[in-house]
Amino acid sequence: MANLTTSFAGLTLKNPVVIGSSGLTDSVSDIKKLEENGAAAVVLKSLFEEEIIHEMNASLTKMQGHSFIYPETLEFYENNDLDEESTVKYLELIKDLKESVHIPVIASVNCVTAQQWTTFPELIQSAGADALELNIFILPSDITITGEQQEKIYYNIVKEIVGQIKIPVIVKISPYFSNLGATIKNLSGMGLKGIVLFNRYYTPDFDIDTFEVTSANVLSHPDDMYHSLRWIAIMSQYVTCDLAATTGLHDSNAIIKQILAGASAVELVSAIYKNGPEYIQILLSEIENWMNNKGFTSLDDFKGKMSQHNSGNPAAYQRIQFMKYFRGYN
Repeated sequence: MANLTTSFAGLTLKNPVVIGSSGLTDSVSDIKKLEENGAAAVVLKSLFEEEIIHEMNASLTKMQGHSFIYPETLEFYENNDLDEESTVKYLELIKDLKESVHIPVIASVNCVTAQQWTTFPELIQSAGADALELNIFILPSDITITGEQQEKIYYNIVKEIVGQIKIPVIVKISPYFSNLGATIKNLSGMGLKGIVLFNRYYTPDFDIDTFEVTSANVLSHPDDMYHSLRWIAIMSQYVTCDLAATTGLHDSNAIIKQILAGASAVELVSAIYKNGPEYIQILLSEIENWMNNKGFTSLDDFKGKMSQHNSGNPAAYQRIQFMKYFRGYN
């Protein structure tokens, strides 16, 4: 019988299906449904750095006005009618989940700097989160700084957080780097336990009647998976932490392919929005059937089997595909 157990970011998971940060993971009741249907872990809906900074600054101002000596004391948050603040509610959600579900709970912060808000990860750890995912969401649109300077922002954030807490730190990144391979390798050597490839930017669209900026497709498309598939296959031999894939994973074949490339886990969102939590059971059943048909008893039997390192044709991940496509296309 196929065993789907895997290890990702220092966490033992019953299978490789993690539900990514989204509206699917912002309540105890919804997360319990995900667990009941087979989810191995959840990444909570992200808090944005701007929210954390705003509320911390507001709290500091209020404390100073009431002669608080130690602004960082948690008692202030517990005793001063701040129950509706998103940061406090976030910590309460973590505590409630640790009493309600048995799967790992991964907190998530969407961040853009390494300063100001960095005491919050310690509160996340104290609340009982099993890990912290940093969703570093920086579009390199500032033409006044170099690619190297842009990448340094990522390194500074990771260095700051890894040095603060003991729970595993995961980082979800975009593909927008001047040297993506080197950046992934460098990040993996900074004490991270996992890297997720790649976060999804919401892209703009134009309404040509009203001349308004709107949003393009919010949910991912199956074709979106191939960018992470290539890079996981290439980088799995070079990193010192686990890799996970996200974006465009809509069926069991996509999950299997990412594991063949070298991923330890996958983060699903759009597929669950489209098909409901029950779809997790179908995905897991199809993966088991495929493994049984191929004679694999564990994920390790085929993890990385199709990576560039294990491929008989490493160039297939790079220029040779480009050459074949354009020479053979009529």
